[in-house]
Amino acid sequence: MSSLQVVVMGVSATGKSTVGHRLAEELGWTFVEGDDLHPRSNVAKMESGEPLTDADRAPWLDEINRVAREHSAAGRSSVLTCSALKRSYRDRLSDDVDAMFFVHLHADYDVLEPRMQQREKHFMPTGLLRSQFDTLELLGDDEDGAVIDVAPGAAEVVGDALVAVRARLDA
Repeated sequence: MSSLQVVVMGVSATGKSTVGHRLAEELGWTFVEGDDLHPRSNVAKMESGEPLTDADRAPWLDEINRVAREHSAAGRSSVLTCSALKRSYRDRLSDDVDAMFFVHLHADYDVLEPRMQQREKHFMPTGLLRSQFDTLELLGDDEDGAVIDVAPGAAEVVGDALVAVRARLDA
């Protein structure tokens, strides 16, 4: 395999950015913050407390897919962050990408809500967490990925994610 695109996914407050950045550093790969690729209209909608629709997410998912395809075509591995809540979103993200692996960061609502309330400088209000859980479709058995429990500390979560990605690379 020439390259692997890893999408660190999950609902808000699972630590996608932290884990994704550290994972990319450990692997020596490019890191892409998916939130930076949102159209301004999506950010404004979320800031106002309104959940995104599939139509809102479509251009964002297409942009993340474009970046992943670009890296894949160049033979560069990367770590990208994206909530990737639905199977259809994950299918869209992986379209025309040689190899994509999903690291699904997951915990119960009761674990994530307090984390979300404590974080600073993020456009996603705590009130939208429930809508993300309502939208979330867990990874299917036939999807290339691993589910990582984020209840432990960040160091353990990053370690578990590294183990999962390295196992995928060795497969």
